[in-house]
Amino acid sequence: MAKHVAGPLRQTVGRLCYRTEISVMEVLAVLLVLLCAGYVVGSGIAVVRAAGHRGDRAYSAVLGAACAALTLYAGTCLLWGVHFWTDSFQDQSGITAQPVAQEDLLAVTQYFADKTAEAADDVSRDAEGLFDVPREDILSASTTVYDVLEQEFPFLEFDDPGVKAMAFSRLMSIMDFTGVYCAWTGESNVNVDSPACLLPATVAHELAHQRGIASEQECNFLGVLASTTSGNPAYVYAGWLSGYIYLGNALYRVDPESYWAIRNAMPDTVKADLAYNNAYWAQFQDSVVQTVSNQVYDGLLKAYGDERGIQSYGTVVDLLVAYYRDLAQEKP
Repeated sequence: MAKHVAGPLRQTVGRLCYRTEISVMEVLAVLLVLLCAGYVVGSGIAVVRAAGHRGDRAYSAVLGAACAALTLYAGTCLLWGVHFWTDSFQDQSGITAQPVAQEDLLAVTQYFADKTAEAADDVSRDAEGLFDVPREDILSASTTVYDVLEQEFPFLEFDDPGVKAMAFSRLMSIMDFTGVYCAWTGESNVNVDSPACLLPATVAHELAHQRGIASEQECNFLGVLASTTSGNPAYVYAGWLSGYIYLGNALYRVDPESYWAIRNAMPDTVKADLAYNNAYWAQFQDSVVQTVSNQVYDGLLKAYGDERGIQSYGTVVDLLVAYYRDLAQEKP
């Protein structure tokens, strides 16, 4: 179903939607909101006017809304949900998440910190030392990000159409989203309001979804791996930085002293990018919209069989350690 029906159907629709630079997903989302508002208002008026039959009219309105919602959910399950039940990246690659020993976590975190430091000087920076690669350049380079990785994992081969910048990016930040893949339109959409230093890794993450990889933790892993092997300096830096953040957060929970030793040894440019990224996201922390958004998305992931929900994002650490452990141990 996923390989022979859902995938080809999404790709066909996607080719049509990619004929315009505008995010068709956003257009449909706006229309859906307007339609829902119109339905609520229209149904309310109809109930008021249905003297003597208001109960029946209200029931019909609720039933109609429920049928529409179930239709949308069923369509989403057909186009995307089936991928949660097919062979995952771990199944196809043989790279599996395993319990991580603390010494391995420390070694791989140090490895990523060193790689991040090495890549930090290869990207453009502004007068304050912050990452300053134009977002347009990042998006235009997205079609070749997976070229190298596809050679290592042929099952990832895909003709990338690129990604689209979202007009409502600020709203996405408020909702705690850096990108979204829309199965209904076959589009990869990214938030271009959030700090650009991690945008390339987000792009690579969304392009992993294009390949039928549904698991968020696997897409996070692929976002790091594709970026660091892409050969594009902006993507390479973002990939190492993104991986360092995942690993560093995990290391901090078990060994704060080692975490700070590694963090304090980072170049000032990397520290500046990390501080800017943290400050940006801090302004949205614990907002009502963010809380509701996370709860809804957590429920959606669990409905698809991902028992850890949004906490599954932590599994990326297990995958990173499994893949990079030997390289980290070889590094002098």
